[in-house]
Amino acid sequence: MKKECTGSHVKIGEKVYPCSVSVAMDLLGGKWKTVILYHLKDSEKRYSELRKELFSVTEMTLSIQLRQLEKDGLVSRTIFGEKPPIKVVYALTEFGKTVIPVLEAITKWGNQIVERKGEFVE
Repeated sequence: MKKECTGSHVKIGEKVYPCSVSVAMDLLGGKWKTVILYHLKDSEKRYSELRKELFSVTEMTLSIQLRQLEKDGLVSRTIFGEKPPIKVVYALTEFGKTVIPVLEAITKWGNQIVERKGEFVE
């Protein structure tokens, strides 16, 4: 029996999806969400650290994706201090940590692709 969608659809809150794969892709889909989650999997990071590590993402895109990941409960945003300069730190939530095995599988597959078709550069 299919576990991902035993009925004609699945519902999370008020959103209806055709199957559980579309639920997962709603949370992880897009070019940058999984990359952001990967860079947060080992430790919390400041926005500026993420910008350096994800050098080809625009500031606007990074901000939008972080807000969406926070809204979806995968990432937490903690503000330290009340007056400028404030420190903002992003980290995976407990729910966000459940995606780590998926990120590791994607990383392994990505490494295999690079080994076959490209090269790792410094």
